[in-house]
Amino acid sequence: MSEENTIVVIDENGNEVEMEIVLTFEADNKKFVLFKNFEDDDVYAYTYDEDGNLEAVENEEDLDICAEVLNTFQDEDLIDG
Repeated sequence: MSEENTIVVIDENGNEVEMEIVLTFEADNKKFVLFKNFEDDDVYAYTYDEDGNLEAVENEEDLDICAEVLNTFQDEDLIDG
């Protein structure tokens, strides 16, 4: 991670893309990070480990958890959305 609220990820074309970290949280013994591209409002959900390794969230249950947490924070105006 480059700055406190940004992360650099590699896209499907191998390009480095700087993303804005929306929020991080823990649920079901997993660590989640939600981030979005500075160019659009799409939010991406990933899990991460203590070494900073990222893995895309593909499990429907985990995606539901991420959506619920994101919606709660947006509803409470705790983050820009």
